[in-house]
Amino acid sequence: MNGPLPVVPVSILTGFLGAGKTTLLNRLLKDPALADTAVIINEFGDVSIDHLLVESSSDGVIELSDGCLCCTVRGELVDTLADLMDRMQTGRIKPLKRVVIETTGLADPAPVLQSVLGNPVIAQNFRLDGVVTVVDAVNGAQTIAGHVEALKQVAVADRLVISKTGLASKEQLDALSDILKDLNPRAPIIDGDGQEAGRAELFACGLYDASTKVADVGRWLQDEKGNGHDHDHHHGHGHHGHHSHHHHHDVNRHGSDIRSFSIVHDRPIEPMALEMFIDLLRSAHGEKLLRMKAIVCVADRPERPVVLHGVQSVFHAPERLAAWPDPSDRRTRMVLITKGLEEDFVRDLFDAFTGKPRVDRPDAQALTDNPLAVLGLKF
Repeated sequence: MNGPLPVVPVSILTGFLGAGKTTLLNRLLKDPALADTAVIINEFGDVSIDHLLVESSSDGVIELSDGCLCCTVRGELVDTLADLMDRMQTGRIKPLKRVVIETTGLADPAPVLQSVLGNPVIAQNFRLDGVVTVVDAVNGAQTIAGHVEALKQVAVADRLVISKTGLASKEQLDALSDILKDLNPRAPIIDGDGQEAGRAELFACGLYDASTKVADVGRWLQDEKGNGHDHDHHHGHGHHGHHSHHHHHDVNRHGSDIRSFSIVHDRPIEPMALEMFIDLLRSAHGEKLLRMKAIVCVADRPERPVVLHGVQSVFHAPERLAAWPDPSDRRTRMVLITKGLEEDFVRDLFDAFTGKPRVDRPDAQALTDNPLAVLGLKF
């Protein structure tokens, strides 16, 4: 083939056992817009039958070996993606527009995301576009309460699809929606029986649009404006204009300490400061960082923002966009989903490295003088 192949967006389709992932996938594959999509299906159990339930040609469905995608099959997922790219480059298959990975219902989504983000070869050719999580309307609340994997699947999602809505009462749907909004206030909630759940646009979460090559950062970061949730705002002082939105998860209600919050900063950030902030965050507390998405105004080239995407301690190599999607808005925006990691800690660390201490904290200047103090380290 002539010239390099375009980067292929990868969508993760996840959800707990019996949530209806394969049913949703069957429906989506009928959309002509997904004609050039490769589907990778993970099998779990003694008998592999899921691939028989996917209404697609065998050339478009790749069946992984028996085992959980988050452990024994993880290496094979990388191999499978590498093989897909080799086939495209050698002309054995036509260029793909998208790859969809359907995980086993028992999978912790983090290692799946890490496989796409963390392998240098894979990262050159594939980009994580988003996570779609399916939740059973009837059993979803009980499943989330009883299984940490289900809870994580909801927390890291870019979009949440409630399946089997016709089998649930209004009270069940309302209660489940409240739980999902509490765990993941930014992810749109979609009726699995509605038209939106049957269109390819369900997978287009915003950052990598193969047809336009333009990043829809607002959709990717899921800006909270107008979504009806209450916010606590922390507005900075002086000229740095730093604030965040955060949602405190009710530990007693769901047995978790998941937080979702955003950091907004309106001045360019020095590259070294950004690098040190990310390195310390992921090295010291990576296991608590379920997901991080960001677009950053970096001081060396403020006209070309940097995109960051991380899961736990694994981060995709920073990527420069050609330009700001909205030239009138060059603010740094970060969205973080954490488990057991307090928002104040992250904000203090960010403020320390950007040189803008919070005036409401008596130790703010000390943190600025020695950013490692926020980790309890001294030199």
